[in-house]
Amino acid sequence: MPLVRSILFTVTFYLVTAALLIGGLPTLANRRSVVWLAQTWGRITLKLLHAIVGLKVEFRGLEHRPAGAVLVAAKHQSALETVALVTVLDDFSYILKRELMWLPLFGWYLARSEMVAIDRSKGSRALALMNEEAAAAMADGRRLIIFPEGTRRAVGAPPAYKYGVAHMYDRLGVPCLPVALNTGVFWGRRRLTYRPGTAVIEFLPVIPPGLARDAFLPELQQRIETASDALVREAGAPRGAMRA
Repeated sequence: MPLVRSILFTVTFYLVTAALLIGGLPTLANRRSVVWLAQTWGRITLKLLHAIVGLKVEFRGLEHRPAGAVLVAAKHQSALETVALVTVLDDFSYILKRELMWLPLFGWYLARSEMVAIDRSKGSRALALMNEEAAAAMADGRRLIIFPEGTRRAVGAPPAYKYGVAHMYDRLGVPCLPVALNTGVFWGRRRLTYRPGTAVIEFLPVIPPGLARDAFLPELQQRIETASDALVREAGAPRGAMRA
């Protein structure tokens, strides 16, 4: 039954996504409309996930979201948080690989919504160019979402935070909003089935601007990892028990 429900959700998810991508073409007229469509897609996805799989997403610490521009640094265990975060962060932008912009149709939406893209072909210039785009997003008062580890990490895997997030925090001079989660317990990186239950995404108290880079990165990692480990234990999966 879990496999059947998972397949049903996957098929429904892709059908709904395709319908929104085609039906939403008029929203490409402006960035705000694309952001609204992305949030609508996220909310529909979470409702389908709950109705079909029995997997609900609970958000905690929403009161910690500051007004105005903020760097949102989230733990990354699953595709689930990429969909869920947009439903509770207004006027968001993701930091993502430029290659995603080349995807047919989907890439049009990414480009029109002015996501901050990393062009790795630029070598050492990539970071500088990314910071320029990020600074423009901050001047516009957006919520800039970054996954400090760069890619999804299995539940229980050792943390692998990249220095780029500290460089960006220092460069932008805005608060950083850490995000802990346990989504990987329910929606693993390489699993074909989804586990019913309640996945938690928790916003932690902000780290104010002004910390030195060398102090910021261990502080960010300690906050996110400690809270994420607690959420994983709460979900009934001790650290190291699931490496999907």
